[in-house]
Amino acid sequence: MTQDERWLEKYNEVKTFIETNKRNPSKHRIEEHLMLNFIKHNRKLMNAGAMKPERIEAFNELLETIEEYKRKNQYE
Repeated sequence: MTQDERWLEKYNEVKTFIETNKRNPSKHRIEEHLMLNFIKHNRKLMNAGAMKPERIEAFNELLETIEEYKRKNQYE
């Protein structure tokens, strides 16, 4: 399995998780840490300009999905 295939597999796993559970991966649940780390690592790569060009558009879509499910402050 190539690196691109593994990246795409993880990307799809995270996207499916968010759409299924209507929330982002939690930092408090051990089983969700790998997905959270995937998001954080790729965000750092993108900000540093080191992300492969073919991944940028897909990752931007994922970030938009993440923004939709960003937690709300209950006191606002």
